Order: sequence, then structure tokens, then C-alpha cells
Amino acid sequence: MINLKNHQVVLASKSPRRNELLKGLGIDFTVRTKDTDESFPSEMNPFEVAGFLSKKKADAFLEEIEANEILITADTVVIVNNQILGKPIDKNEAFEMIKLLSDGVHQVVTGITLTTNTKQLTLQDTVSVSFKKLDKEEIEFYIETFKPFDKAGAYGIQEWIGYIAVDRIEGSFYTVMGLPVHLVYDQLRNWD
Repeated sequence: MINLKNHQVVLASKSPRRNELLKGLGIDFTVRTKDTDESFPSEMNPFEVAGFLSKKKADAFLEEIEANEILITADTVVIVNNQILGKPIDKNEAFEMIKLLSDGVHQVVTGITLTTNTKQLTLQDTVSVSFKKLDKEEIEFYIETFKPFDKAGAYGIQEWIGYIAVDRIEGSFYTVMGLPVHLVYDQLRNWD
């Protein structure tokens, strides 16, 4: 159980998946969002980007955090062949991304940052996901039906494509969904 004493948790995310996952921990929280520049240095190691962006999102709120608030920010990246797959801008880009993931293994990294007016902590969790070989019709059906344009790597593991394509996962399913709830729980449980 989490006893937050006099703290109020604030989720700084527009993601309905992160909202759902945090609710699943039984935590009362509010949502506060703001558009943040999600650029990162081109020379940065792809496996450090999620944590960097999560912290960057948190830093945008630094002047607004009340004394009793714990702000949670997160960012998720999909990495294949050391290349980050962002959110696709259209059907063609989504198709190319999923084709790249098909019949291979990729990594999903989610970074979280917990911030108060006196403390900030950034953590990351990395998961390996294996996709079976997908044919053109399966990829097109998924894109047309689920429109994954708001998802890193053009897919949501909790959707149809996750049911039919993921044949192995090493790590937390919830990290792939966008929030490593086990890390959030451990940190909030011991927050002082």
C-alpha cells in the first residue's frame, strides 16, 4: 500500500494509457499537462532519450510545483537497430515502422521523472519485445483500424497488434504501455 502522507500526486501526461495505469495503483491524482519541446541531442545514446525527455517534461513545471505535490512525467521510445522510432506522422510512416519491427526484436524504453519542489529523480526501464513476421494485410488492417499515430513505434501492445504479433517479451508489459508502474509504486511507497 502507498501512504503518501500529505503529498498530492500530479500526472503530467495527456496519455490515457498512463492515466489508466496510475489509477490501477489505487493512487488519487490530478492531471496537469503542457506542451513541451521533445527534441534531444542527435548524438545522444538512444537508450538515454526516454529519461532525458521525461526530465525535460518535468523541468517545464518546476516553477509551478506546490510544496505538497509529487509530479510524475514519462516518455517512451521504441528502438530498433539503435534507431528511435517516434510517433508516425501518417499511414505510410506507420506502415514502414511496423514493417521494420516485424520478424525481429526491438527495445522499448520508458523514462519516468518524479519531481517535488525540493527533489527530482529520473529512472528508466527497458524491455525487449519480439514480433512475429507480419504480412502487408495485417499491418494495413492494424493501421486502418487502430490509427496508432499517437504511439511511439506506431503500435500499442495492448491493442490487436499486441495480441497477434508479440511472441515474446522480456520485462514489464506496462513499461511497453508507457508507464513502468512497478518503479512508480516502489518510489512512491518509499517517498519522504
